[in-house]
Amino acid sequence: MSPPARSSRFTSVDVLRGWAVAAMLLVNYPGDWGHLYAPLEHAAWHGCTPTDLIFPTFLFVVGVSIALGMSRGTPSPAGRRGLLGKAWLRALRLVAIGLLLHALAMWAYDSAAFRPWGVLQRIGLCFGAAATAALYLRPRAQWLCIVGLLLGYWALLFAGGSLEPWQNIASRVDAWMLGAHAYQFDAATGLGHDPEGLLATLPAIATTLLGVRAGVVLRERGTRGLLIFALVALALGGAWSLLLPWNKNLWTSSYAVWTAGWATLLLALCHQLFDVRGWRPFGRSMGINAITAYAGSWVMACVLERFGVFGAIYRGVLQPTIGPLLGDKAASLVFAIAFVALWWLLMWAMAKRGIRISV
Repeated sequence: MSPPARSSRFTSVDVLRGWAVAAMLLVNYPGDWGHLYAPLEHAAWHGCTPTDLIFPTFLFVVGVSIALGMSRGTPSPAGRRGLLGKAWLRALRLVAIGLLLHALAMWAYDSAAFRPWGVLQRIGLCFGAAATAALYLRPRAQWLCIVGLLLGYWALLFAGGSLEPWQNIASRVDAWMLGAHAYQFDAATGLGHDPEGLLATLPAIATTLLGVRAGVVLRERGTRGLLIFALVALALGGAWSLLLPWNKNLWTSSYAVWTAGWATLLLALCHQLFDVRGWRPFGRSMGINAITAYAGSWVMACVLERFGVFGAIYRGVLQPTIGPLLGDKAASLVFAIAFVALWWLLMWAMAKRGIRISV
């Protein structure tokens, strides 16, 4: 079930990254947030929906890419320092882009407060931390780091005394650090929460490191090794949820392991289909320009929202035509699919012309 030859670049990784970005756009840009099918919504608090698998899958693929990118032998100390500098420069660029996108969102949505945390900011920090571990830690030490992050975060959550919304230690740290700049904030109580906040970034780093280890399994053991990795992670994540619920907002340790298991299953599927069997890599164009698709769609959405175009298209075209026939949820989904299709086409055109924008 493994390919006859190994490569430092696997088509399957680009495809899975592309699928993850397309899924991000699908759930981020519905026609109407009040009309969503249940699988396209995040769990209200505890639990894990298909939508809750998307972001950890992307972070997991970041880790896989790190492992594959460092498969060319052990660099010299000077080479290692050079790679570390490049990794953190890339991480800082991701953070900077995330901050700029949030500034644009303030303009588009007339927000009074700037939100410093976000998806790209978390990706940047996780990439930098995981790349550092991959460069300087041996496999055993990487596993110890994963275990330490997950168990340490579990201990922090329970030391905080509650896992309830607003009352847990992660939310309290967000409110203390950010105040009105948190994603959610209640000025009357001083309570707040940010789903990409500081403490919850620790287990997200573990998610990325699990991707690093899965990347090594992909390179050395192929599909069979990935399936074993996935089943172990799903079993551990499922059992752990009996003590610590899955929760994306808190990125609980059980959630990190559980979602890594599903991401590994998807990677095994993509590897078997696209690397081993040679299927046409449907979605690869989104994967090779993933950040361009994510940031570009954000910019487009902000501009269209600012000038009322988004709402006009949905309320003036899709909702009146599709809503009466299939319902408002279907109309909202069609809008999201059309938006994804537009960016899929743009990324396909870029790939066709050999255009690749690296951050």
